[in-house]
Amino acid sequence: MSDPTIVVWSEIPVSDMKKAVAFYNATFGWTMTIDESGPNPMAILGGNMETVGGHLYPGKPATTGNGPTVHIAVADRLEDAAIRCRKAGGTVIGEITSIPPGRFVYATDPDGNSIGLFEPKAA
Repeated sequence: MSDPTIVVWSEIPVSDMKKAVAFYNATFGWTMTIDESGPNPMAILGGNMETVGGHLYPGKPATTGNGPTVHIAVADRLEDAAIRCRKAGGTVIGEITSIPPGRFVYATDPDGNSIGLFEPKAA
């Protein structure tokens, strides 16, 4: 039997849904929309409810840089994603770090939520 999935869902609290969706769409090249069909509005990360992932929701973000860090895969070069992150209003923190499965850099979204931009190692 293979190892079970450890993290099955993530939730990122944001103060302004429209602004947050614009930031994540610009940084990661997504086309997320705000879904208001449930009891609270949410925007599925990447726009795909059929996979393990997470969503944005109206809430109170942790103070800048505190709280959990959600690492999100980028579809292209990490350097390009970092540029998009800055242009969209985020802050890139520190230098790119290489680890066996790929490379990452820490950042914060406009609400101060800690995120990691992750580029998987080429197969």
